[in-house]
Amino acid sequence: MSDSSHKGVALVTGADGGMGRIHVRELAKAGYEVIMACIDTVVAQPVMEEIQKETGGTFHLMRLDLGSLSDIVRFADEVKSRFSSLQVLLNNAGVLPSHAKVSADNYEYTMAVNYLGHFTLTNLLHPIMGQGTRIVSMISLSYFLGKITPDLFAPKTQHDYNRFTAYGSSKLGLYYFMLDASEAWKEEGICFNVSDPFIVSTNIIRMDNKVVDKLCDWIFRPLINTPEQGAATMLTAAIDPKYEGVTGKIFKNGKVARHKRRYYNNMKDRKTLRDMTLQILNEHNIPL
Repeated sequence: MSDSSHKGVALVTGADGGMGRIHVRELAKAGYEVIMACIDTVVAQPVMEEIQKETGGTFHLMRLDLGSLSDIVRFADEVKSRFSSLQVLLNNAGVLPSHAKVSADNYEYTMAVNYLGHFTLTNLLHPIMGQGTRIVSMISLSYFLGKITPDLFAPKTQHDYNRFTAYGSSKLGLYYFMLDASEAWKEEGICFNVSDPFIVSTNIIRMDNKVVDKLCDWIFRPLINTPEQGAATMLTAAIDPKYEGVTGKIFKNGKVARHKRRYYNNMKDRKTLRDMTLQILNEHNIPL
């Protein structure tokens, strides 16, 4: 990659996943130096090598466990020590556990990884963001299943756990976070949006039942978006010159979509979520 084509540094979470690796590849092709944040660098190494061979880009494979607040702090400190600025942040990683799980900090795992982890990471990287930085978080059409309740982060028993409600709540949380941060950081020239890829054929869609999963592979997957199609909208929000300076929006099907009023105007739930989140970070001595 020539110096003239270098557009800065981009960071992708879940960079070795179905859509993550496409984000990485296309960012490299567009001229970005890419930080690949992955929970398992051994698994991610051959993915990086393949993309590197294809694109000739510059990559930095770094371990990140979004389910551990202490690891997020460690990771963010390392990024800030190695890179003076960040032009693109794609909060792409996501989990959809079939069974109740807790994070390293004893929070409901889906909320901890999908929402709390990305909230913490984004805020900790804020100091190396500036004019022109674009942040895009991956949400889902399932955010309409989400609920902001007092026990949102509390560990769940298997009886009380609903994977789709938990997933939807985590994505609704990311949406509310974007609305708050896009307002707060607008004057700094930081653009923050969310992307809804619709339903995408990645490994996250598994029911842990061999028969059901096989039927899904045969019947359902051919009807939904490919990883390339799902990734396209997030990339549009992140690097398309057409949307330079656009912030506080939800992107669907490769363009800006309308906000749903019942979520966009729900200041009560936005405040409730924000207060709960900041309380957790305060308890873990993580200043923002």
